[in-house]
Amino acid sequence: MSRIGRKPIAIPAGVTVQVEGSKVTVKGPKGELSQTFNPHIAFEQKDGELLVKRPNDSISMKMFHGTTRALIASMVEGVSNGFTKVMEIKGVGYRGEMRGKDLVLHVGHSHEDVVHPIEGVEVSIKQSEITITGIDKQKVGQMAALIRHVRKPECYHGKGIRFKGEVIALRQPASAKKQAGGK
Repeated sequence: MSRIGRKPIAIPAGVTVQVEGSKVTVKGPKGELSQTFNPHIAFEQKDGELLVKRPNDSISMKMFHGTTRALIASMVEGVSNGFTKVMEIKGVGYRGEMRGKDLVLHVGHSHEDVVHPIEGVEVSIKQSEITITGIDKQKVGQMAALIRHVRKPECYHGKGIRFKGEVIALRQPASAKKQAGGK
């Protein structure tokens, strides 16, 4: 049985959840999100909590059950608190700046890389830290992936764009291996 699916979703003060068939709309102080789920999944609201229920114990229903509950919990978290991802730029001469709403990155290419933010996501930069905020967890993660794709951290010096706190396993260059071996 799905342990995640059985957990009730606590609905904080100021957040309303509206269920219309298989469509769930969540409104809160930061905005509104809505999504359509599998029509066989049922929802029950009581005592400031939302319960997700499945019709049977088939494998596919168990999968939908846990996923649906997790997605709705993320929607509730997003409209009440929002989501933030922080990235950092590492490398000599690597920098970024805002041009209007667009993020302009200078990360070792012969040209500047311009990243346009996804709708519903805000991007800001302070020194070498890029902050991505929004109410939709999927869009915030997608924006972070797009920014990271411009210059992924390389494995020899660690230069590039990475998530704050991410550890990059550095490798020893082949020339250093030859010198260390004495050949």
